[in-house]
Amino acid sequence: MVEDGSESDGYLSEDSSCLYASVSKTELQSEDAGKGSELSIQNQTILSELLAKKKRLEALKQKDPHFVIFLQEKIKGLESLDNDNMSDEDEASNHDLQSFNGVAPSPNAGKVLSSSTLKSWCQLVKEQQNLSILRGLLNAYRSACHYGAESTESNTSVSSPVIQNKETFCTILMFMLSESDQLFRVFLGISSDCKKQTILELKSSSKWESVKPMVKSFLTSTLSLLNQFTDADMLAYSLKRLRVSLVFFAAFPSLQSKLTEVAVHLWATGGGNLSSCSFNVLRDLASHFGHDSYDKCLKKTYKAIISRCKVVDPSNLNHIEYIINSFVELCSIDLQKSIKVALASAQKLAVILKLGLQTKEEALKKICSWEYVLCIDLWVKYVSVNFKDCDLHGLLYPLIQVINGVAKLFAGPKYLPLRVKCIHWLNQLSTASEIFIPVSSLALDLLESSNAQGDEKRRKGSINLSTILMLPKYWLKSSEFQEESVSAVVELLCSHFIQWSHHISFPELATVPIIRLKQFYEKSATESLRRPVKRLIDQVEKNMEFVQRKREDVSFSPIDQGSADSFLQSEKRDDKSPFIQYYKSIMLNAMTRKLSTKDHTNVANQNNSKEKKQKPPQKSEDVSVDGVKETAKTDELSSVPNQNKLKGKKRKAPQKSGGASADSVKEIVKTNGNPSTKSRKVVKKKKQRT
Repeated sequence: MVEDGSESDGYLSEDSSCLYASVSKTELQSEDAGKGSELSIQNQTILSELLAKKKRLEALKQKDPHFVIFLQEKIKGLESLDNDNMSDEDEASNHDLQSFNGVAPSPNAGKVLSSSTLKSWCQLVKEQQNLSILRGLLNAYRSACHYGAESTESNTSVSSPVIQNKETFCTILMFMLSESDQLFRVFLGISSDCKKQTILELKSSSKWESVKPMVKSFLTSTLSLLNQFTDADMLAYSLKRLRVSLVFFAAFPSLQSKLTEVAVHLWATGGGNLSSCSFNVLRDLASHFGHDSYDKCLKKTYKAIISRCKVVDPSNLNHIEYIINSFVELCSIDLQKSIKVALASAQKLAVILKLGLQTKEEALKKICSWEYVLCIDLWVKYVSVNFKDCDLHGLLYPLIQVINGVAKLFAGPKYLPLRVKCIHWLNQLSTASEIFIPVSSLALDLLESSNAQGDEKRRKGSINLSTILMLPKYWLKSSEFQEESVSAVVELLCSHFIQWSHHISFPELATVPIIRLKQFYEKSATESLRRPVKRLIDQVEKNMEFVQRKREDVSFSPIDQGSADSFLQSEKRDDKSPFIQYYKSIMLNAMTRKLSTKDHTNVANQNNSKEKKQKPPQKSEDVSVDGVKETAKTDELSSVPNQNKLKGKKRKAPQKSGGASADSVKEIVKTNGNPSTKSRKVVKKKKQRT
C-alpha cells in the first residue's frame, strides 16, 4: 500500500508547456449568458439584490449624517482588529503548509479550462502522444470527477483547474474514459489482451516509472467519480470503461480493494444495467487477480446479499433474484473455496433451527424471516447448478434436513407460502441430484390444513405468495385460500411425479398419494376444488397403468440396477407421453396465474396510495342569529336516522332530555322557513343532546 502511493490524491505536476487559454471574466459571463447558464442567472439575481441594498444604504447616509460617522468608526475598528490578529497567522500558516507538503503553487493553478483549449489538447494527445498535455488532461479529469466534493486543503483547491462550462465538463469525462486505456497501452507498449503478470513485470522498467503516476491518477479519479455520481447510465458507462483498464489495478492493491467495495455496493443497490456492469467487474476481479481477491469478492458479496434481503416486495423481487443468481455464478468460479462458505452458512442455519425447535422466540423470528429463507434459496440454487461438477453431498444432506425442519416447524395454515417454498426447494434438490426425496406427504398436508369451509363471499384483491411468508388472518377462511392451496399442491405433486414418471417404481411411489387425494376429493364439496384434484388423479393413474404394462414385458430382475435405471428412458426423452403434456399445461397455468396476481397487486398498491392522498372530511359550519359560528362533525346528524343499522348491539340508555328524536331532526333539516327560526331550532336540539 505504501509502494502504490495510496495516500496521493491523483494530482499531477504540470510542465510549463501545458498552457491554458486565458479567458476573462467578461467572456465567461457573456458565454454563460448566451447559453442560458443557471449559474449566470443566479449571479445576476444576487447582483441586483446587492445594488438595491447599496442604494438604500446611500439614501440612509444622506438622510442621517450621524449614522455615517458611526459606521466609519465601526469599520475602522474591525479592520484594525483583523489586521493585528490574523495577518501574521495567515502568512505563517500558508508558509508552513507549503513547506510541509513540498508543493509549490502551480503556474497554471486556478486557470480556467475552456472548451477550445480542451479540444486542442485532446487532438495533440491523440496525434502526438504528448505526455505533458496528458498530465494537464488528467488534472482536468480529476477536477471534473471531484466536482462538488473538492477538499478545502490548499494543495487541492489551488492546483485544480476550473471547468468553464457544461460542455467542457462532459467533453473531458467522455474523452478520458474512452481514450485513456489506449493511450496508456501505447506509452507502455503493451497489447489490449495483456494479463496481470505483464503489468507486474513492467513495474521495474523506466517506461512504467514515467506512466505510473498518470495511470494511478486516472484510476483514483474514476473511483471518486463512482462514489460521487448518482446517474445510473453514467455509472454503468464508467464501469464498462474501467473494466477495460482493469489489468492496471494489479499494480495498485489499495485501489483494487476500493474498486471491490464500490462494485459490490453498486451491484447490490443498483438495478438493471448498472448491476450487470458491476457484476462483470467483480467477476473479472475474482477470476484474474488471485485467491485473495476472490475471497474478498465472495465475502463482501455474501454480506451484501444478506443485508439487501431484509425486505422483499414486488418492486425489488426481480433484483434480489438477479443478485442471488449472480452470486451463485461467482461461487462457481472456485468450488473448493465456495463450498467452505456454503458449509459454514448451512451450519449456522442448522444452529438457528435447533434453537427454534426448542421454542425460542428470537430463533423463530429469525427462521421466519427473509434473510433465513433467501439464504436457504441461495444454497439450494448453488447445489442445483454445481452438483454434477463437484461432490456436494456434504452440503446436500444438511440442506435437506434444515428444509424439512422448517416445513414441520411452521405447520399452521397461515404459513402456506413458507411451506410451499420448502417443498419447492426439495423438488429442486431432488431433480439436480437425481436422489429420491419424499415430499408427497408434506404437500398433501397442505390440503388437510385448508380443508375448512371457506366463506361464500370472495375477498377483494389478491395476495402475491412469492412476496410474503405468512398469510393474513382474514384470508385463511376465504375461498381464495382454499383454491390457492389446492393449486399449489397440484403443482408441487406434478413437479415431484414428473421426475419419476418413467421410473420402474412409479406405481409404488404414487399409490399412497393417490389414496389421500381420493379422500380429499370425496370430502370436498366445492366443484372448483374437486376438478383439479380429479384431473391429477386420472393422469397419475393412467401413468401408473402405462408403467405397469411396460414393466411386465421386461426380462431383467430388480437386482440389475443398470437395466432398472435405463427403463423407459427413451420414452422420457421423446417428451410425448400424456403425463409430460399434462405437466406442461399445469406449469403454464401456474405462470399465467402468477402474472395476473402481480398485475392485481400492482393495481391494488396504486389504489391504496391514491386513497392515502385524499383529504379528511371537512367540518360543517352553522351561523347562529348572533353571528357566532358553531361547528359540528358531518356524521353527527347522519348517525341519528341510521339507528336501525345498530340493531342487535347493546347500547347505553340515553339520559333524559327534551325528547330529541330522529323525526324531529328530520323536520329541522327539511325546514325551509325563516333562517333565524331554523338556526334557533338547531341550537336548541344541540343543547338537548348535550
